[in-house]
Amino acid sequence: MAVQEEFCYVYVQLPGTFEWVPCASLKIREVGAGAFQGTFTYGKRYLERPNVIALDPYHLSLSAKPLYFTKLKGIPGALRDASPDAWGRRVIQARLARPEADITEMEYLLNGPDDGAGNLRFGLSVAPPGPARPFNRTHQLQELTKAAEQLEETGKLPHEILERLEPGTSMGGARPKVTVEDQQHIYLAKLPEKRDRHNMQRIEYATLELARAAGLRVCGARLETVGKAEALLLLRFDREWNSNAQAYARHGLVSGLTVLDAEDGYTGRERWSYRLLADELRRWSIKPDEDRRELFMRMVFNAMVTNNDDHPRNHALLRTFSGWRLSPAYDIVPVPLVSKERRDLALEAGRFGRVASLYNLLSDCGAFGLSTQDAQALIDNMLSVVKGWREFFVRHNVEARSIDMLEQAILPDCFYRTEPVEAL
Repeated sequence: MAVQEEFCYVYVQLPGTFEWVPCASLKIREVGAGAFQGTFTYGKRYLERPNVIALDPYHLSLSAKPLYFTKLKGIPGALRDASPDAWGRRVIQARLARPEADITEMEYLLNGPDDGAGNLRFGLSVAPPGPARPFNRTHQLQELTKAAEQLEETGKLPHEILERLEPGTSMGGARPKVTVEDQQHIYLAKLPEKRDRHNMQRIEYATLELARAAGLRVCGARLETVGKAEALLLLRFDREWNSNAQAYARHGLVSGLTVLDAEDGYTGRERWSYRLLADELRRWSIKPDEDRRELFMRMVFNAMVTNNDDHPRNHALLRTFSGWRLSPAYDIVPVPLVSKERRDLALEAGRFGRVASLYNLLSDCGAFGLSTQDAQALIDNMLSVVKGWREFFVRHNVEARSIDMLEQAILPDCFYRTEPVEAL
């Protein structure tokens, strides 16, 4: 029987503190077949605190009045961003021993990781949850990789192993992943998969470093040996070690999907747009000119390497101590495609839609605060680096057969098109 109404409390770690406090409640009510209404209400005591923060300054502004939501199954975007996605949901399904269709969005929130994205947690008691369990360590990666493989193959694992194989965050894509700690840094570790025909972790690492060399702000990344394979460790930019407190400060994080107030999935993508995201940065970011320029460069780089998985959840804003900024880039993976005439991005890139060609990328550069000349200069500087991608990947020990495979992804001829092609 379907759940008609569910409820939880929302807790936040306030900036500059290491204290968890209850800040709001969330009620989800089913209002029809597959339709839900969420009611989000800030707590009176929270609003009376000094220096409280809005979890989302535009969609969850500080107010004693209830706020109502119907998108994302009734869950406000800033809360949904703290919930696991894809891989994490499979872990929760195994932990609850129930099929996906029988698990509600509220249950995913309540069974998500202690160390989910951003600075939020969820629970059923007004009292905040206790300390999170100890982090996994890098020396456990091989064991955790084997566990992830077993979960993929059988859908089952012993409970004590599932507890260590946390659902991870929604900011790491669909691959198996775990959170690990190493030398007072928190990493999201993407694990190898048996079905991989190439070392995808090393390919992604080399691509991130290529983006960094081309001038993009990219999250910290390193590789860790896992038996005969490798794991990719991505530095969690929403965590910051405080040596005085001997604890991690947690920064707020919202996805591009939340900033755009868009729907998930490819059926609700009318607001999936780099131009709209750039426009939102004008009001969200404390340095909008820098962040819009950076977003333009990321759009261009994604087109250069055919990263067509650049959907809104693969962009994020980070709440620093000073205010909101575009987060470092992450999840950039080249995708070899057969088509030579046209490549599309997941987000609209210009006046010609999602086309990943120069004529479209330059068609509305003013939306990013750039003149055509400035935009072209940025592209030329990036090309001077990306054109040497083969030698760059060789230096980063990407296998020759993988480089051959990536020939169909990086700098395809259609990227250089300066005019639309008729009747594509």
